[in-house]
Amino acid sequence: MPRGLLGSARGVLGALVEIGQTRLQLAGTELEEERLRVAELLLLATAALFFLGLGIVLTTLLLVLLFWDGPRVLVLGGATALCLALGAGLAAAWRRKARGKPPLLAATLAELQRDRDALIGHPAGPA
Repeated sequence: MPRGLLGSARGVLGALVEIGQTRLQLAGTELEEERLRVAELLLLATAALFFLGLGIVLTTLLLVLLFWDGPRVLVLGGATALCLALGAGLAAAWRRKARGKPPLLAATLAELQRDRDALIGHPAGPA
């Protein structure tokens, strides 16, 4: 009988270790996905800022040259206002994109909650 009890305990312990290992692998995958998402956001933001800045400078220079004998100050003021408005809009869009992500390790935490509920005998919630 003790051998059967010991074997059962080992089986349960082995299952718990396997569950833990699976959950850690899931957490590692989620962390890697989040790292890649942040790297992609930074790369896109940097490239967008560079090319937008270059385009704004060249457009402003072109407008000033076109209106050299006319209302240069008005053209520069309008270009400045447009650049500031575009910059604010793009910054707001970037902020929405950066915030629009699931919580870190959400899938891992949900799986651990299901495991906990199964171990203590609570019915599982909606998946």
